[in-house]
Amino acid sequence: MAKRILVTGGTGLVGKGLEDIIKEEISNGLNDENWFFIGSKEGDLTNLDAARLIFEKYKPTHVVHLAAMVGGLFHNMANNLDFLRMNLQINDNVLLLSHEFNCTKVVSCLSTCIFPDQTSYPIDETMIHNGPPHSSNFGYSYAKRLIDITNKAYYEKYGHIFTSIVPCNIYGPHDNFRPDVSHVIPGMIHRLYRTIYQDEPDKPQEEKEFYVYGSGKPLRQFIYSRDMARLITWVVRSYESVEPIILSVDEAAEVSIADVARSIAQAFQFKGKITFDTSKADGQFKKTASNKKLRSFLPNFEFTEFNTAIQKTVEWYINNQNDVRK
Repeated sequence: MAKRILVTGGTGLVGKGLEDIIKEEISNGLNDENWFFIGSKEGDLTNLDAARLIFEKYKPTHVVHLAAMVGGLFHNMANNLDFLRMNLQINDNVLLLSHEFNCTKVVSCLSTCIFPDQTSYPIDETMIHNGPPHSSNFGYSYAKRLIDITNKAYYEKYGHIFTSIVPCNIYGPHDNFRPDVSHVIPGMIHRLYRTIYQDEPDKPQEEKEFYVYGSGKPLRQFIYSRDMARLITWVVRSYESVEPIILSVDEAAEVSIADVARSIAQAFQFKGKITFDTSKADGQFKKTASNKKLRSFLPNFEFTEFNTAIQKTVEWYINNQNDVRK
């Protein structure tokens, strides 16, 4: 019988990347899987009755759980309670219904931002619960950490393979570019687009300034959404453990926020000045993740080169202004 794979949060950044990959696989002959990508319009996952209707409609054998209340640094800082409560409700409902519908596997998406603030580097899968997360996003972090705890509880009681993936920072087409909630890369892309094309359009570009929040010094690993999607399909089909697995680029691929700003400016062919607004918070300085476990399974996986993926993301943003969340 063909797998029936339900993707919650399927209309977002990762869901759209995953949908693109699956469409390519279908065109190449994939016929033993049925994938269903749903967004918030399908139903409110914080409401158990509404969520149950979704499961009754699609009758999934597998679930890729991407749905969450998400946001960038400043949105998290202002709304920790909302991030905690909403994500706890979503996650509990999805895992409970996956149990009730006897799903073979659930793959839930966590984040490297949930790791302890005070820790040694690189972080790995064994360190998730070793201390408090950064104070800026404790609501989101604790809600996501509890997925790992819940997965293990379901395995202990019922033997379910409910597992989790822990990506580094994800970016790409279909991201949320709204300045009040966006993560660092889409936030920068949105601001630079406005700077070039909307703010003082008659002003020579050489005289314009691209403002980057913070000092530019913090270090981050970034994974392109299509690479993330390819790894998720592998987890769904081949990873058979309840223990979480980090999906991240290599440690050597870590870049500074200043590097990100320069890459985005290059993609736009921006000729003005890059200015770092140090009145804005930097957040956690680094959260370098080890992908040693991933590499033990997929030693030859090739990630898209950072500047290439930034160029593709910027081009998508420029060419899809009617579809961009901004």
